[in-house]
Amino acid sequence: MALIVQKYGGTSMGSPDRIRNVARRVARWKAQGHQIVVVVSAMSGETNRLLSLAKDVSPQPDPRELDVMVSTGEQVTIALLAMALKDLGFKAKSYTGGQVRVLTDSTFTKARILDIDNAKVRRDLDSDMVVIVAGFQGVDEHGNITTLGRGGSDTSGVALAAALKADECQIYTDVDGVYTTDPRVVPEARKLERITFEEMLEMASLGSKVLQIRSVEFAGKYKVKLRVLSSFEEEGKETSGTLITFEEDTKMEQPIISGIAFNRDEAKLTVLGVPDRPGIAYQILGPIADANIDVDMIIQNVGHDGTTDFSFTVPRGEFARTKKILDEQIRPHVGARAIDGDNHICKVSAVGVGMRSHPGVASKMFRALAEEGINIQMISTSEIKISVVVDEKYIELAVRVLHGTFGLDQAAA
Repeated sequence: MALIVQKYGGTSMGSPDRIRNVARRVARWKAQGHQIVVVVSAMSGETNRLLSLAKDVSPQPDPRELDVMVSTGEQVTIALLAMALKDLGFKAKSYTGGQVRVLTDSTFTKARILDIDNAKVRRDLDSDMVVIVAGFQGVDEHGNITTLGRGGSDTSGVALAAALKADECQIYTDVDGVYTTDPRVVPEARKLERITFEEMLEMASLGSKVLQIRSVEFAGKYKVKLRVLSSFEEEGKETSGTLITFEEDTKMEQPIISGIAFNRDEAKLTVLGVPDRPGIAYQILGPIADANIDVDMIIQNVGHDGTTDFSFTVPRGEFARTKKILDEQIRPHVGARAIDGDNHICKVSAVGVGMRSHPGVASKMFRALAEEGINIQMISTSEIKISVVVDEKYIELAVRVLHGTFGLDQAAA
């Protein structure tokens, strides 16, 4: 039989009834003879409650102490799930990330996994136990509790699957797979039976909330077989979800575009009138990187009269901090004329491996947006995706138009 790692998100663990439902699902897999490791998130809303509590005490909570506090959410759910499984007659044992020794770096609130000691887990599996591990957390070399950032339980699950060389990592969530786009925006969106790791990586990085991007990166790096499933399907009516695969078979090459992703969490900054000389991009972006702020799309205009304009996007939550760095550190240093910003933009992307062999995708996308009067502010491309920045008020219209333009509606299935 197989060694399977199952990860359950906050909505799946959101109440005692749902935890008992997860326990019954895990028990069915265990009863089939599989070795099961379960990674769980905190109950839905619990992490936000804890963060709010911290802000009530301190406007800028110390990151180390913040990690100590928010990691308690998963400690509750691992214990509750172990209790529920024991009531069903199964042997189960729960561990925090530190107890397993999920070793991370010391970047509090968004740490990265360096190594996992799987000895305890393997020993318990050999004793016929279901092992339950707290997601989202680990411990650094100094023994400090760390957390992996939003969606970090996905990464915990995939990393454990990689460390254990599991046969499959199953990500259970409140949707039954990966869709061509968010069904809440486009009701005609279709569930994909399979998607390549390249496409899933792009979609996760571009705003798809089904999987955290770092979990997809982990899965791709260590060749972990990954499947997205729903924990809310009735017993006997479960579907096979969406398989994230390494292979591009004939079926995968038929559609030009596999999905439309979008991200509202975007802000644009422009450094106006900077000298058009070698090294100016580094002078602008170096301090931003030093502040640990992620930069996404970048555009430098053609130089005119010895100066140029330099634009880039950052997460919306980092807009004010980035603008302060530009105003205080960069503008006077490089001699820029002004700093301009817009935190009411969004990014919409078309993703598909079929782009490699089908020309004209960009022109088709741009024409469809132009016909709806949607102005494109920035463009970024790769082999299998095209992203555009547009005004936030057009986001849902842009997604619906592109979804239909590329034949992704259910009627086209």
